[in-house]
Amino acid sequence: MKKTVLISGAGIAGTTLAYWLARNGFQITVVERAGGLRTSGSPVDVRGPAVEVAERMGVMKALRAAATTATGMSFVNDVGRRVGGVNTRALQRAAGSREVEVTRTDLAGILYEASRDSAEYLFGDSMTAVNQNRDGVEVTFEKAEPRRFDLVIGADGLHSVTRRLAFGPESRYVRHMGLYVATMPLNGPAEDERNVVIHNSPGRMVAVHPVRGRALAAFIFRGPEMEGFNHRDLDQHKQILAGAYTGAGWRVPELLDAAMAADDLWLDSVSQVRIDRWHDGRVALLGDAASSVSLFGDGSTLAMAGAHTLARELAAGLDGALSRYQAAHRALVDPKQANEAAAATLMVPATRTGITARNMASRLWPAAAAVGWARNLLSPRQADARAVA
Repeated sequence: MKKTVLISGAGIAGTTLAYWLARNGFQITVVERAGGLRTSGSPVDVRGPAVEVAERMGVMKALRAAATTATGMSFVNDVGRRVGGVNTRALQRAAGSREVEVTRTDLAGILYEASRDSAEYLFGDSMTAVNQNRDGVEVTFEKAEPRRFDLVIGADGLHSVTRRLAFGPESRYVRHMGLYVATMPLNGPAEDERNVVIHNSPGRMVAVHPVRGRALAAFIFRGPEMEGFNHRDLDQHKQILAGAYTGAGWRVPELLDAAMAADDLWLDSVSQVRIDRWHDGRVALLGDAASSVSLFGDGSTLAMAGAHTLARELAAGLDGALSRYQAAHRALVDPKQANEAAAATLMVPATRTGITARNMASRLWPAAAAVGWARNLLSPRQADARAVA
């Protein structure tokens, strides 16, 4: 009889895991709180070990067809004049990278299509209780009838229901990183169809990403953890965003007006998840639920790599599989979590002096980065190979 696995969350990690577990002979059910796939969020990169995973799934062609049009970043001042920037495509070529940038919506959709025929998907539902015994995990749902599974995997993101039910309240594990991020699609294409155009004021960043025909706006700003913050409260999000960007220049007033009228604005804290053990008995965590690396940390790439690693270890035998998965995948996650502060300083400088220094330094990045990558090509590639072996 096939082992049954419930995956909570139909995002990047959950759909990738569903594909690989089904391929390895498991019977898969995926439960997703939303009524369908998520349609918001910034573009994400599929790079490093995730490229190999995507190629083995046969979806790399679809990902490249869905790739965004951005080839660089341009930093602009209050009147829109370019004051710095980076040719990201040149950096990728210098590194020998096969990465691709796609919207989170497209990535999730492509991975869902790859897994939908081999897994049962329950949209518009969520778990309300998980109770383990020697025979498995008894799961209660908001809508569906209770069921028993051999394993439950929480791939349900930063605000994981699985983690709360099986490991304890979110406050124990989620660490606010001093930033908030908001995104929304714009009605129409970007003025610059090749560059992500970025404007900074102290502690604040606004970017317009060209995506593919329909631009996307992103707001990232510094701020302490807010008491009473609700990641599902759209009205609250609009109030927070309006307060954070009072007096900002460039196109910010125009973009704020669009945000105030939007019904698809998404805003959340930039946070990391730190938890010593990603598994307890027959319940395990994956992706952001286990180890959110935050905004600048290759979350989608790590979600895909982690899902492949977990599926590989479970296919090798249930005994010790969850411990082996954690040991292997944490080697990729920990360095990314450690780099968060440096990445935040780069993209959202806290002072005008910091903004000026970043803009000046950005003019030297292509040459400097190419040299650095040339020196370090061997070890990252070896790590990537181990991640998907």
